[in-house]
Order: sequence, then C-alpha cells, then structure tokens
Amino acid sequence: MEHKVLLRNEWIEARKELLQKEKEFTKLLDELTQQRRDLPWEAVSKSYTFEGPHGKMSLADLFDGRSQLIVYHFMFDPSWNQGCKHCSFWADHYSGMIPHLYHRDVTFVCISRAPLEKLEAFKKRMEWTFPWYSSGHTDFNYDFQASFTEEEVEKKQAFYNYTLQNPMSTDREGVSVFYKDEEGKIFHTYSTYARGIDMMNITYQFLDLVPKGRQDDRGLRHRDQYVAKI
Repeated sequence: MEHKVLLRNEWIEARKELLQKEKEFTKLLDELTQQRRDLPWEAVSKSYTFEGPHGKMSLADLFDGRSQLIVYHFMFDPSWNQGCKHCSFWADHYSGMIPHLYHRDVTFVCISRAPLEKLEAFKKRMEWTFPWYSSGHTDFNYDFQASFTEEEVEKKQAFYNYTLQNPMSTDREGVSVFYKDEEGKIFHTYSTYARGIDMMNITYQFLDLVPKGRQDDRGLRHRDQYVAKI
C-alpha cells in the first residue's frame, strides 16, 4: 500500500489542517443533533402488541418504566432462518450499552417480524442480551417503514426513507425513537433508515480512522462465521 510520507514537522502541519475541518464538522454535527431533538413529534394512537420472552406486551410496556424508547428495526423476515447479517453486525454492539442507556432514562429494544422462537434461537447463537420482540402479528414494522408487502417488493416501489423507491427486500433496517409523557401518551419523535444508521455502528467509526477504511468489499459475515487468524 503506497501512500504519501512526510517528515514529522510536515505531518503535524497536515494533521492540524485536517483537525480544523474535523472541528468544523463536530460543530455542525452538534447543531444537527439539536435540530433532531427540536423536530416536531407525532402522536401514536394505534395499539400494537409484541411477543417477548415474558408474554405479550404493548408499545407502552416496552418503555419498561422509562420515558424514552429506541427501537432498532432488525431485518428478520418470518420465512428466514437467521437474522440479516448487516443488522447482526450492528447488533454486536448493543448489549454493552444497555446499562448506560438505562441510567439516562432510555430503553432500547430490537423488533422483528420473525416469530419469537426464531428470535430467541438466533439471539442465543449470537450471545446477545438486549431485549428483542416479535411484531409478527401487528402492523408496527409496516407503519414505521421497516417492512413491505410482497407486492411492493415485486413492483420495486415502496415508501422507504421518506421517498418512493425500490425497498429491495420485505424488511429493511432502521431506528425509531419514541417518548412517553407522564400521562402515558406516546409520541414518535424520530426515525432514520439506510445510511442514517451508520452512526450507530461503532466498528465503522473505528474503521473510518484506519488507512484501509471499512473494506466492505471483503464481505460481511455473521460474527460466528469469520475464520480468525492465529
């Protein structure tokens, strides 16, 4: 791998120039984050029932006593035998963050259309500990732009990521955020899809620092399918 090489003092100057751009980006990111929090909300009046290890739960139940809820729409079509490898890549980062979110009044869950027994089996295989619920008997995934009908997939046209486009699959990745007030009213505050979830993948953030970058062309696998080098 050939690359431009500088003397120490020259490298410092080049790094300082990039640092200035990084600081500008950080400031813009802070402004965008505030705009995200200032985004108007929409009321959630429809009832949804999810299946979990301890039985059926409503959307309000998923908050688990907290006022804020983050839902990762995990791609797992009911006909599949394992979860999406890309969603699994993201999910490998979730279990360790749960205590930090709980401390800040935030509950995190994954939701998929696959039946609970498939979710539980795959969760055990991957050694994950985060909460994961099945929405297979509700319209939840469809209402929040994370699942699509066979007809939409066949026609290559569905409303995904806030525009009509080819959904590519019956299920797509995304994150939705909800807030529950003291009266128990639930509001949808934010959703993001496609490249919008890149910021939730800490491995990508580290790979963006190294010379070879993300190297997505090497092919992604489920974590337990990599052949480790000794």
